[in-house]
Amino acid sequence: MKASDRKRLLREMIFYRRFEERTFEAYMERKVGGFLHLYSGQESVATGVLEVARPGHDYVITGYRDHVHAIKAGAPAREVMAELYGKETGSSKGRGGSMHIFDPSVNFMGGYALVGQPFPLAAGLALACKHKGTDQIAICFLGDGANNQGTFHETLNMASVWKLPVLFVCENNLYAIGTRIERSTAVTDQYKRVCGYDIPSSQHDGQDIDVVMGSAREAVNHVRSGKGPYFIEYLTYRYRGHSMSDSGAYRSKEEEKQWSKRDPIILFTDKLKDEGLIKDEDIKAMEKEIDDEIENDCIKFSEESPEPKVEDLHKYVLDDNPDPRWIGPLQNNEA
Repeated sequence: MKASDRKRLLREMIFYRRFEERTFEAYMERKVGGFLHLYSGQESVATGVLEVARPGHDYVITGYRDHVHAIKAGAPAREVMAELYGKETGSSKGRGGSMHIFDPSVNFMGGYALVGQPFPLAAGLALACKHKGTDQIAICFLGDGANNQGTFHETLNMASVWKLPVLFVCENNLYAIGTRIERSTAVTDQYKRVCGYDIPSSQHDGQDIDVVMGSAREAVNHVRSGKGPYFIEYLTYRYRGHSMSDSGAYRSKEEEKQWSKRDPIILFTDKLKDEGLIKDEDIKAMEKEIDDEIENDCIKFSEESPEPKVEDLHKYVLDDNPDPRWIGPLQNNEA
């Protein structure tokens, strides 16, 4: 990878961290409402996986910790922030909020609030790719806690039987809300759980973006070549609680301290320093540039954007715009 690309990746991860922390501040200022699940600490997973895929071409779908995935997939950061603000200029016109970022223009097919909901949708997207005969794949990000849902097992079985072009990316941050994985899951190594479905799988360090990209490249190539699904697990850690209402008090300070030593941004920064690609003054300049961009573009755009109009409450509801082709047959059947 070129030096310029490595520096770009560092900038992206710092941007995502600052974006999430600024979102935290906006929430505390009561400018962002509803539920809010932050991604701080896990940046190298979404960044690394989508770097080696084809954002905008491949389909991407995830759960409700979705801001970074959406931006890396190609959704404009200012529109993601505006969605958090509930504004008309948001990626979902202010109707979805944090847990429902959606931008089909770049094939980001949404964050979903229901645990386990993205699994079957990812399979559907992959099936569509197969029917269309394209080289597109579906990439489904999931958390370790969601893997105990029935949809996880049903989807894996179907994806294997039909050889669907879908990559399942498990971001194992060790906790399902406030429950540590050992208390809820018999087999804690998530990649081992797919052996019953004859799907190749692997487990990797999710804090080292070089490791993430190397392993993700193999997985993406497997899926894109028509060999069927692949399941990849990354061991990672979120720095904040499950959501803004979660203090994270159930985690020990020692555990948090140990994981902070493997911060993905610090690890990559140290690598670039060792490679002679970046200096401390470069990083300070980069951080200032990022802060200015978030404040003067994302925040300013969001605060100045209009609120959705009350009279447009039903504007994007399907039932408000019925397809006449369905009216006749439905009435006849009822009769």
